Amino acid sequence: MNQQYLLKDPSRIVSPSLLFYRDVIVRNIARTMELAGSPQRLRPHVKTHKTREIARLWIAAGVTKHKCATIAEAELLATSGAAEVLIAYPMVGPNCERVARLATKIPETRFGVTVDHPKPLRELQLALARSGRTVDAFLDVNCGMNRTGIAAGPAAEELYRQLAAVSCLLPAGLHVYDGHNNKESLDDRTAMGRDALGPVLEMRQRLIKSGLPVDRMVIGGTPSFPVHAKLDLPGVECSPGTLSLHDFNYNTRYGELGITPAALLLTRIVDKPTPDRITLDLGSKAVSAGQPVEKRCTLLNVRDATIVMQSEEHLAVRTPEAESFEPGDVVYAMPAHVCPTVALHRQALVVVNGEVVERWDIVGRDRELTV
Repeated sequence: MNQQYLLKDPSRIVSPSLLFYRDVIVRNIARTMELAGSPQRLRPHVKTHKTREIARLWIAAGVTKHKCATIAEAELLATSGAAEVLIAYPMVGPNCERVARLATKIPETRFGVTVDHPKPLRELQLALARSGRTVDAFLDVNCGMNRTGIAAGPAAEELYRQLAAVSCLLPAGLHVYDGHNNKESLDDRTAMGRDALGPVLEMRQRLIKSGLPVDRMVIGGTPSFPVHAKLDLPGVECSPGTLSLHDFNYNTRYGELGITPAALLLTRIVDKPTPDRITLDLGSKAVSAGQPVEKRCTLLNVRDATIVMQSEEHLAVRTPEAESFEPGDVVYAMPAHVCPTVALHRQALVVVNGEVVERWDIVGRDRELTV
């Protein structure tokens, strides 16, 4: 186990607890900027860490543009000092009015939304018109993931013309998320990124030739970040999220990133039900259950551990070292998927030089703050 993760005295730390390693986070931010080439080419996603403190670390490093998925996350970013915030999620129902209220409440932040369908566009237009506020509008382009967005082509171009005609929306460019581009091989991701972007870039040129501004392309996630960071295109803003904290899955698959995991879970052994089994207090309330049970986390100081069962409060693990442990012993676990794991915790304990120095609230885990 890497010694930088060990707490000098974990005896008073309640388990399970989420640990953030502040110095590692700072190094990860610096490495991300190195890969991007400049802070102007970055628009990191807040969904991983969901904290004001890490948002401020990015801002202090010169990264003023940010991305989020919820209005609560947008408010978190704006109140942390972000100059520009893009809500990259379809705004429907009451959220259209909430965007207008947020833009009214924090006018010093430049807010943006994504659009991929005429009906929400009309609802946004009405809500913003009533408030007298104007926000940026990015056309959300489906480049193959088929989760949200509209495919590049005539219908997408017509929708962009429609949003450009709305006085309370400023046509800001394109949002292109390629979460399906997650092959382990960088060569495979590069080829897939090239193929996916081809139709998008052709559409962008057609829109520009028609006289419409398409100044920005907010593009990609973490796996495709090293691909898009090399693009020599005007207005590219890369939007990785996981790089603030990283996790086991991305650490093992994408070594070329040079990012170090900065979040762990401190858990304890609560029982030894069989000679080859230990049970930890690391249930599905503490680590994301979005992976197969045996892959939900990796235990750093338990050799040859195999997760065999998880319930809400328990994680049962088979290991040939079971006899060497006792109830109460501390175990450090690295989550497989850090983003939903963070959302399970109200606070993170911040570690510097082996000691817990403060607590950071996971503000963005809530769906509503004040708006």
